[in-house]
Amino acid sequence: MGYWREATGIKGPSGFGSGSTAEQVTEGIDASALTVIITGGSSGIGAETARVLAQRGAQVIIGARNLEAAKAVKQNILESTPSARIDIIQIELSSLKSVRAFADKFLAMDLPLNILINNAGVMYCPFQLSEDGIEMQFATNHLGISCSFSFTAEKTGIEGRIVNLSSIAHIGPYREGIMFDKLNDKNAYNDKSAYGQSKLANILHSNELARRLKEEGANVTANSVHPGLIRTNLGRHAPVFITVLRAVTCILWKNIPQGAATTCYVALHPSLKGVSGKYFADSNEEKPTAKARDPALAKKLWDFSEELVNSKS
Repeated sequence: MGYWREATGIKGPSGFGSGSTAEQVTEGIDASALTVIITGGSSGIGAETARVLAQRGAQVIIGARNLEAAKAVKQNILESTPSARIDIIQIELSSLKSVRAFADKFLAMDLPLNILINNAGVMYCPFQLSEDGIEMQFATNHLGISCSFSFTAEKTGIEGRIVNLSSIAHIGPYREGIMFDKLNDKNAYNDKSAYGQSKLANILHSNELARRLKEEGANVTANSVHPGLIRTNLGRHAPVFITVLRAVTCILWKNIPQGAATTCYVALHPSLKGVSGKYFADSNEEKPTAKARDPALAKKLWDFSEELVNSKS
């Protein structure tokens, strides 16, 4: 049903579909009591997500590698919404040191964190290791968010929400799903499979995090989203492949306001209160692959990631 809905724009049970924009799915929602962190908010759907959430009244913290680009986004938001509350903190998600520094700077602001949107990522990049010696797509797209920030929603009593951006690409990881034993093996590396692996990891991490939060009785939900095929510069490392993909799947591609819709829907919509451990596309719940729903694989990834992060401390 998901592909048909995406291609046709037919609205799903939520009342929204692939043609819905971020403004439409958040219309009438007052977010003025919320503080939101958005990584990768300096361009593309991250910038649009920041704009719309600020428009709805949220205090928005943009986490960005490129501070100049983030400042330009902030200025554009202020021009359209003069009352917007926007702050910028630098972060490089592939660096565990940078992630920890970001967390420290945010905590020093003494703000509650109600919504965490892990939007930043890389796609199809050539093989390289992060400064921590970890394959770059796994380090940036998964590990950087899995050890991210202390959630402080309890300060306000408002339900906290964590939104992890995954992708339909989670259907195409390595054969075993996650290459635990050959994660950093250059000879085993395939840029498309490595991206699929990292996006599979996003869903598995969200599901295991949701399970743990529920077990702890925390008033925080965790969900993953597929924003759609979007015309941004994310595919700059594989321009030929992306050009062919666009030609073959042209009817499925979204513009940026449409691409930010599912993120904003899952982050703000009141109908999702208490909904956790789910996967969304086109602002509707969808079913990911069997691997993505495997609780044993999710737990194995959690333990593996935790050990990896601790080894780099």
